[in-house]
Amino acid sequence: MNAPATDSAYGITRTVAAGYEETIERLRALLKDEGFGVLTSIDVKATLKEKIGKDVAPYVILGACNPQLASRALEIEPDIGLLLPCNLIVAETAEGTRVGVVNPATFVEFTSNAALREVSAEADARLRRVIERV
Repeated sequence: MNAPATDSAYGITRTVAAGYEETIERLRALLKDEGFGVLTSIDVKATLKEKIGKDVAPYVILGACNPQLASRALEIEPDIGLLLPCNLIVAETAEGTRVGVVNPATFVEFTSNAALREVSAEADARLRRVIERV
């Protein structure tokens, strides 16, 4: 039972029936299909356990980048790197595996640079397809 994607002020999320590890691998493949590579992977569960001794459910933050979109955005707004790469989350929950991605529209809102709209819209379309297909 996969839930439909929902939007919040800063993200697009959904819960899927697939397992945690399977979802991470599926996300990586779908991102690749959309021209994104995963530059970073932060294992939040392991980090919190190591740093503060806290046990939490499995949770990872993936930093994804589409080089063509990033290049275009950097030409328009050089400081956009402060908001890159695009973060995705995968979290194990009682309801299933929760996945989410930052909403690229926030880049335009944070910078107030309307010239980023086209790049943001393309990133949004690509990332929504990833979330909808995971």
